[in-house]
Amino acid sequence: MTDSDITGAPAGALDGIRVVDLTRILAGPFCTLLLADMGADVIKVEPPAGDPVRGQGAMVEGYSWYFAQFNRNKKSVVLDLYTDEGKADLTRLLETADVVVENYRPGVFAKMGFSAERLAEINPRLICASVNGYGSSGPYVDRPAFDFIAQAMSGFMAVNGDPDGPPRRAAPPISDLIAGLYCAFGVVSALQARHTTGRGQQVESSLTGGLISMMAYLSAEYFATGANPTRTGNNHPIVAPYGLFQAADGEIAVAPSNDTFVERFLRVLGLEGLLREPDFADNAKRMANRDALNARINAVTREKPVDHWIDAINKAGCPAGRVMGLDEVFTDPQVLAQEMVIQSEREGRTPIRMTGFPVKLSQTPAALRQPPPELGEHTEQIITFVRNATKSH
Repeated sequence: MTDSDITGAPAGALDGIRVVDLTRILAGPFCTLLLADMGADVIKVEPPAGDPVRGQGAMVEGYSWYFAQFNRNKKSVVLDLYTDEGKADLTRLLETADVVVENYRPGVFAKMGFSAERLAEINPRLICASVNGYGSSGPYVDRPAFDFIAQAMSGFMAVNGDPDGPPRRAAPPISDLIAGLYCAFGVVSALQARHTTGRGQQVESSLTGGLISMMAYLSAEYFATGANPTRTGNNHPIVAPYGLFQAADGEIAVAPSNDTFVERFLRVLGLEGLLREPDFADNAKRMANRDALNARINAVTREKPVDHWIDAINKAGCPAGRVMGLDEVFTDPQVLAQEMVIQSEREGRTPIRMTGFPVKLSQTPAALRQPPPELGEHTEQIITFVRNATKSH
């Protein structure tokens, strides 16, 4: 089972690591995608009906590009894990693997016959990673969980939205993505630890736990004051001025994160004199009088177009940018220079466009080594290999 990738790309950082991927939908597949992009040999084990995402999102020539985005660089094997034969083949796969990743509810994998103890018997060096909603202990263990619920129950949703409006979810499924990212980080950490211990271990991440960890200075402010953060919309919770401002032909995003950047920003607008006014002399006063401050700024920024302000503010050394739709993002010269749009070629089919690799390694880079698989595309090849390997022992 050593067939090479299709691209001739250099070996990735995780070359030689075999991952059995039992996950579906999003958080788990994102974890294994990250491992696959870095060169791991990821074997996606799907039920006979396939990962449900194969039938979701925009379909091109009968193939889900949503599925493609999160399952490139993987091989697909179909196993019915409700049968003894399917469980036996999975056991053989686990004997050859370095990592198994699952996102069943806590306890389900054990009920299928693959408890932590059994997995250690099958392969003592196996790293067993799980992604779930709330973690594997506590009163919510048996609750179902999805991104929307995690956003609500992590405190994340409560701090998003306008001050006088309802709580707001983030548009991307951010808790799924963070949980998958943390799980991949945990797997790589466990692989490193195995060099010392010679043994695998359990790795776990959860949608709610991951999102709670991302609350950053908002949780720090709560711990310090005991007060819930208020929703501030596009304004920054602890810095002013900061946010979206109105130009003649659209909005500009400006992020003056400290007094130095505030001075640079206001100087571009010809408003540096505001800093000598009692209402705006320091950040605390600017926060207290933010509406008045923003009104003064907007009165100037409305006079000229977005492009003028973005160029002038950045040249002054203050971060500023355009609010871009995806049509603009994926044609932006900086995005293209960073190769954040890539394309998977498939014989006889329309190439699939997808986002590129956010982590750049100079010697063992992430690469598109295999196109997203058809359902069960590699079943015969891989199951024949593991069955023969078992017979040879």
